[in-house]
Amino acid sequence: MQGDKFVVAEQHLEVAKKMLEILQPRLTGSQGKYTITIAGESGSGKSTTAAALFTILQQQGLSCVLLQQDDYYIYPPITNDHTRRQNPEWRGLCEVNLTLLDQHLQEFLEGCSQIQKPLIVYAEDRIDHEIIDVEQANILIVEGTFISLLKHVNARIFIDRTYLDTRIDRRKRSRYQAELDNFTEGILAHEHEIVSAHKAFADIIITQNYEVLTPPPAPPQRRGGTADRYGEKQT
Repeated sequence: MQGDKFVVAEQHLEVAKKMLEILQPRLTGSQGKYTITIAGESGSGKSTTAAALFTILQQQGLSCVLLQQDDYYIYPPITNDHTRRQNPEWRGLCEVNLTLLDQHLQEFLEGCSQIQKPLIVYAEDRIDHEIIDVEQANILIVEGTFISLLKHVNARIFIDRTYLDTRIDRRKRSRYQAELDNFTEGILAHEHEIVSAHKAFADIIITQNYEVLTPPPAPPQRRGGTADRYGEKQT
């Protein structure tokens, strides 16, 4: 999303190094390109964690591309907020074009040279498009709330912090006071019901205390998304 700013602290870099220790054998053994998702609830640190991992991977000589789920919302943010308030059913998975995002991951894995993606311009409440060059990239990192459901993913990372745990961080970054009202808290509670279940899909879990854990493998039926998992209101 255009205009987003975040600070990568030393603790984020340390977490990224621990994640790389886990991912390194997979990256070494992979054939071709590799996709990584970093998921979690609002304010959990997805953007900074993704940026930190991006930095560490680049330092290892691995060319990376970073995508944000925020750019794949069907409506720009202010319009989306108004739509939520007018239509109680407009919340959660239906707000995001996960099908398009998954398509872009698939294209990357298949060796495309460019991706034409949406670009949210927050201040102007509009959606542009941009073309990013991915031909030389080895790894594509995606961060976002619902992206554990994407199908074309090699490694899933989950940040285990709830919207209640992250309230202070959300207050610091909010652009409009409306993002902090009771209605929005209700939206986040609904997202929590969805996202908390996605922890079961994770290959790596980051705890509240910035520990990096590898859970036991999930059963096959709980891994890998399909288009019908994205919700019924995709456009």
